[in-house]
Amino acid sequence: MRKALLIDAHALIHRTYHALPPLTAPDGSPTGALYGLAGMLLKILGAMKPDYVVAAFDRPEKTFREDLFTDYKAQRPEAPNDLIAQFKEARVLCTTMGISVVEMPGVEADDVLGTLAERFHSEGAEVVILTGDMDALQLVDDARSIRVLGLKRGVSETQEYREADVREKYGVEPRELPDYKGFAGDASDNIRGVRGVGPKGAQRLIKTYGTLEGVYEHLFDLAEKEREKLTAGREDAFLSRKLNTISRDIPLVANVSEMRFHPDWAAARHYFEARGFTSIVRRLPAE
Repeated sequence: MRKALLIDAHALIHRTYHALPPLTAPDGSPTGALYGLAGMLLKILGAMKPDYVVAAFDRPEKTFREDLFTDYKAQRPEAPNDLIAQFKEARVLCTTMGISVVEMPGVEADDVLGTLAERFHSEGAEVVILTGDMDALQLVDDARSIRVLGLKRGVSETQEYREADVREKYGVEPRELPDYKGFAGDASDNIRGVRGVGPKGAQRLIKTYGTLEGVYEHLFDLAEKEREKLTAGREDAFLSRKLNTISRDIPLVANVSEMRFHPDWAAARHYFEARGFTSIVRRLPAE
């Protein structure tokens, strides 16, 4: 079976920026996050040997989630200039390595990844999503050969997530995660969920009733205090689920057959040498 590696480049740059010390290229430009990204990609590419490789990036435009909820991700500090510069340069790095770059105005990288996962699956490919963001776990599907490779510790270790791993982490099925987060919320995205329910309560409710609709159809099976919380938070629950649900059918103008991985290691060597990435250059495959 052909393999497709889908990279949440925006999330990975964030992780490498905060996990590694700052570095600068000979021309003075910031490169610490880029160095970490390059090392991580070489490691994964060497181990997986994918047929297709795509990097998805966030865009600065407002998304439908911000239209639905103006406080979406509002708690996050503004990105510093040296990080913004590396977001931009990461696109060049990926392209130089032979990695296709896909982004769409007003669309988050998660939704690009969800849509590409569907398209590659329909083409008969095994899909691996490399990310530092656990939102992608809702896409895991053993029967359809879609799994997630998440960062486990800093940026040096990864963990593979199949359905059993998601169940162990959250106590629900991957497909149930948006409903689970409808109740539990997601502090990393400033999504509140239902006040007073929490992760354990969300897990119990979704395991018992399956969906938000199932829970609200059985409100009178629950204790009075819990019923009151759920009734008061009904609107928040459905909004939180919508905010947490990754789109899988955005109108991407992208042909997956054109995303085959054809690395130009000579170009990559020149690029990394110019930025002083000596250890990365030593790890490059022979040209």
